[in-house]
Amino acid sequence: MDVVQIRLLGDITILYQEKKLQPSDSRSRKVWMLLAYMIYHRKSNISIETLIDLLWNGDETVSNPTNALKTVFHRLRNLLDQLGTGMGHKLILRHATGYTFNPDIPIELDIDSFEACFANARKEVNPETRLALSLSAFELYSNDFLPKYASEPWVIPISAYYHNLYLQLVYETLDLLVTEKQSNQAVYLCRRAVEIEPYDETLYAHLIRNLLYLGEQKTAVLTYESFSQLLFDEFGVTPSEELRALHREALRSTQKVALDLSTLTQEILTQNTNHGALYCELDFFKAIYCAQSRMVLRSGLAIHVALLTVAAADGSPLAKRSLERCMENLRPLSCDCLRRGDIVSQCSASQYIILLSNTNYENACLVVDRIIRRFGRQYPHSPGFLRYRVQPIAPS
Repeated sequence: MDVVQIRLLGDITILYQEKKLQPSDSRSRKVWMLLAYMIYHRKSNISIETLIDLLWNGDETVSNPTNALKTVFHRLRNLLDQLGTGMGHKLILRHATGYTFNPDIPIELDIDSFEACFANARKEVNPETRLALSLSAFELYSNDFLPKYASEPWVIPISAYYHNLYLQLVYETLDLLVTEKQSNQAVYLCRRAVEIEPYDETLYAHLIRNLLYLGEQKTAVLTYESFSQLLFDEFGVTPSEELRALHREALRSTQKVALDLSTLTQEILTQNTNHGALYCELDFFKAIYCAQSRMVLRSGLAIHVALLTVAAADGSPLAKRSLERCMENLRPLSCDCLRRGDIVSQCSASQYIILLSNTNYENACLVVDRIIRRFGRQYPHSPGFLRYRVQPIAPS
């Protein structure tokens, strides 16, 4: 009998004699999950009770789960018959106490191939051969284990195992690529990897570093900014110091031609076109804050900082979409309400921090009150309510 090729990384897929089976609609979800479970546990005779628990997990609305299970198996066998006459009964065997995937059918399973290829790469002494094997293993991992069933209890530990193995492979392969100075291949690998692990700062550090090595400074800057926004939107945090340092390096190296002072200052001024407060990223706000703190110590000027928070009327967090809309509306409004010498930055998913130069405490409170009143007038039906705190900058 010909080999049956099966993929469990990504969408479950069955390939046999030029025929291909994949899930086509959500109505067959239980059928495909049962098949995936049988394939993964193909060396075991799986009891009826285990399969009932798998598919219905104590659902009391199913009056006769044993008959319901027979119905699902009937649908599964009809599905597998699309591979060839009688394939449903050849692949799935019935025993007195349960069911099993036929152990005599030769199958090629992608998770086995991936794991074996990675293991062979680790044992290989020759760097070129090891790199080739590692890249082959990388190409086998098209996605996590059954991502459409990621919330199923039996899938979670298996998916975590292969996901962690994949990250180990990526990190080790990147080290090999760095040694071999294959930055183009490293960039390709990182871009593919962040599609599966989109919040991994180590991957982004490798990606930006290799882009810089290739002289693609502008792409490196855009990559950092995109990742920074993603982290902020999802978790309300900023990238690590390592990534921020790479970002600064990319910014410094985007201008390769030496400029004279007048050209440089003119270029800076042409970018400062807003008439209200200056909006900047949190990293730059921190740098400005530190500079102002030193100036306070030397000059004694009054400089205050305000923290403006968006929440529901009772102080509870807003729903994600409502919060994002409020924050989007508040940003240009707050800049317009402030002076050109003031500085605004978003410091969390629900907060803006404002630096108010040459302003005492009472005037600082009046300024923020003005922002709140204007927000209320401009967005009277907004679910967001604004609260604030003001305090002076501590000299350093």
